[in-house]
Amino acid sequence: MKNRIEEIRKSKGIKQEDFAKTMGVSRQTISSLENGRYNPSIFLAYKIARYFKMTIEEVFIFDEEDLNKR
Repeated sequence: MKNRIEEIRKSKGIKQEDFAKTMGVSRQTISSLENGRYNPSIFLAYKIARYFKMTIEEVFIFDEEDLNKR
């Protein structure tokens, strides 16, 4: 699943480490999310979207093809 976390975070001038602290996760977790190596729990996805005052769908891009690969 792709996401826009890095794009949105940078546009708001938020450092990765500060964002991680706010979300209650490690900086490595945020890095892994931004690089597509980690899919968040629904709780974390909701928390991230809410922080940015966006919907989950505006932050996370669901690709139907990803479903077919599993």
